[in-house]
Amino acid sequence: MPTTTDTITTADGSCRVTVATPDGDGPWPAVVMYPDAGGARRTFDEMAAQLAEYGYVVLVPDVYYRQADWAPFDMATVFGDEAERRRLFGLMKALTPDIMAADAAAFFDYLGARPDVAGERFGTTGYCMGGRTSLIIAERLPVRVATAMSFHGGGLVTDEPDSPHLLAGNIEGVVYVGGAQDDASFTEMDAWTLGQALTAAGVEHTIEFYSAAHGFAVPDMPPYDPAAAARHWAAMGEVFGRALG
Repeated sequence: MPTTTDTITTADGSCRVTVATPDGDGPWPAVVMYPDAGGARRTFDEMAAQLAEYGYVVLVPDVYYRQADWAPFDMATVFGDEAERRRLFGLMKALTPDIMAADAAAFFDYLGARPDVAGERFGTTGYCMGGRTSLIIAERLPVRVATAMSFHGGGLVTDEPDSPHLLAGNIEGVVYVGGAQDDASFTEMDAWTLGQALTAAGVEHTIEFYSAAHGFAVPDMPPYDPAAAARHWAAMGEVFGRALG
């Protein structure tokens, strides 16, 4: 699949993005793929290209672009290295829901202006931190999100006033959440709470758990699980195919 890089101007600077497109002339529906806490890197470029094979223009943003000199993480060792772990969590903490929404609006404007993109509503998908972002964008920009997917996403139900489950009533698209087993960042009780909120809001949704550890869908993560990853690709094909065409 053709893959290019570009920059998108936001209120806070220039965000580097990778864009994967299907072979052919298009136009096609578009999806924003949010990376995990490790940020944009080669494995997500490869995942974007794989999703493009399903018939979508796929944009992967460098969500940490405000820190222009941020260095990539070694995902095999980052959580065991205290200094690197602190650096990672510092970058994550800076990404507030308001920032996520402002950036997403710029991403959607960019996609909507591309001649190879069809439609004015988009899909979002994300992993770990990006899974939370995916739902937040569906809540903050509901008229622009046709479907939001989250894989081993954490922090979907918290005690904070901006917890994603508290704004479920804003969502106008379809929601899919694929949780990891024994994941403290998204427990079975969290799934129940989120499901109740989505049901009360009348949001079409699926919440299910995969028999794999947190990180199961991302190839450069130590917990990567090929069988669970294949199941997640099938889920994206089904959900995006139904909601985006």
